Amino acid sequence: MKGNILLLGGSGTLGSCIIKSKKFSKLKYPNKKKLNILDKRKILNFLNKNKINMILHCAAIARVRECELNKRQAKRVNIDGTRNIVTSINKINKNIKLIFISSDAVYASTKGNYKETDKLSPYNFYGKTKFEGEKIVKRLKNFIIIRTRFFDKKKIPFKYSARNIYTSAIEVNKLVKYISHLVKKDFQGIINVGGPRVSDYKKYKRYNKKLISCDKKKIFSELNFKIATDASLNLSKFKKIL
Repeated sequence: MKGNILLLGGSGTLGSCIIKSKKFSKLKYPNKKKLNILDKRKILNFLNKNKINMILHCAAIARVRECELNKRQAKRVNIDGTRNIVTSINKINKNIKLIFISSDAVYASTKGNYKETDKLSPYNFYGKTKFEGEKIVKRLKNFIIIRTRFFDKKKIPFKYSARNIYTSAIEVNKLVKYISHLVKKDFQGIINVGGPRVSDYKKYKRYNKKLISCDKKKIFSELNFKIATDASLNLSKFKKIL
């Protein structure tokens, strides 16, 4: 990718890995104080001054519990912040490519094997903010919407994990590699990115040997918001590009 790249959300799990990977040259990653996505004026100024050609938009309130407890702030960051970025691109340079990190939570996540063309039916507030964010991003001329779920293998903090909750979650470093691949291929549009359908327990046990297997009912009983039962993704489109 030629030209300067702006990374938003560089302090988060994915953003930090993107910086460490060095897969993106001419990468600029201002902190929140220097460039807050809720400040449209600062976005416009930064895009203008730095001649940005591509934006990696990883900035979000991504913790499901946090989104449920503070819906107003989740809406501001995940929806209004995304709108500010899109509005700024359309004002400064419509050719700027936006890579938007969405989520498998835009799907109903009950039956699995979701295709990009399936009906979207987010089941919690985090999913709803990503669903609304996608609609805003689609106003652009040049974008990639990546529906995914990722984790950091060094941080598997929970004691229990369900043997009958399924996803296509991938380790964050793999996701960085796949994002880089999509950029090099000059992909445009919406795409599911992930790994094979695996239970949470099987996936995380590999990295946390003390993890205890449980039924999904135990996980559900401890939460006051909905989570996926089978959020696995159909990856046929992704595999063709790979």
